[in-house]
Amino acid sequence: MLRQMLVPLIGCAALWWSVAWAEAYPGRPVRLIVPFGAGAPDTVTRVLARELAARLGQPFVVENRAGANGILGAEAVATAAPDGYTLLVTSASFVVNPSMYRKLPYDVVKDFAPVTQLTAAGGLLLVVNPAVPARSVQELIALARKPDSRLAFGSPGIGNTLHLPGELLNARAGLKLLHIPYKGAGQALTALLAGDIQLMFITPALSLPHVRDGTLRALAYTGPLRAPFLPAVPTMVEAGVPGFEVDGGWHGVFAPAHTPREVIVKLQGEIQQAIASPPVRERLVALGLEPVGSGSAEFRRFVSAEKQKYAELVGLAGIQPE
Repeated sequence: MLRQMLVPLIGCAALWWSVAWAEAYPGRPVRLIVPFGAGAPDTVTRVLARELAARLGQPFVVENRAGANGILGAEAVATAAPDGYTLLVTSASFVVNPSMYRKLPYDVVKDFAPVTQLTAAGGLLLVVNPAVPARSVQELIALARKPDSRLAFGSPGIGNTLHLPGELLNARAGLKLLHIPYKGAGQALTALLAGDIQLMFITPALSLPHVRDGTLRALAYTGPLRAPFLPAVPTMVEAGVPGFEVDGGWHGVFAPAHTPREVIVKLQGEIQQAIASPPVRERLVALGLEPVGSGSAEFRRFVSAEKQKYAELVGLAGIQPE
């Protein structure tokens, strides 16, 4: 009889402790690991970190762990204590990597707890260094087909969402553009501006200032419709590459697997409110991003669908897993 009375009491006490602990969270600084260098994920994370610190009264410290197309940073979070004090803020490359590498040091489904999708993006811009004598996609393709062509494109790493469109262009147009991987989109952009590489698929947020000042030339947009901010630039389909539609990816927050459900819920709610605040929302929109703030269950379903989508894109691009 006593045991029957104690079991529910113990259960209630455990539930009370779990809820109380979640309400007190965070009680110390939280690490936000970004698995890239300079670029959109880093910028988005720093905007979010400032708002969360102001809201919750604890520092949210951004830590860049660049390398291996986000794998090093993701591994650090997968093996961290599941207590809500180490989080991953990453891009769609997170779900690309399982199709690019035969073996990863973690499982993107089993080793992470999705918290929320932060943003979505439209298409990418295909841009070239002005020294490239091509003013359209067809002229670029013709130039790339010349026997002495040495055209190269850059990205933040093999399998990154800025890498795959280049390989898709190779596959669709029968080209052999050389891919040069960098540690981040910022480094790749610097190389493009310097003429070390000749072209790149890149987010509007990073490239628009350079397109507008003439230090880069935009040839096409990878969305289904022309970009409202560059209405004179054709889509890739309009430019003569059938079926070439690629979105600009997304950013999301993940915790280690087995992080208490109450902490996930609290994080999701605080992040949702943070990105809905006018200053943060305006900053994200200025970067060409759409704030999302989905629930964790919805984000989990989204991640699963994206993993499948990019697996198909990797196959279309003819990339063999390493």
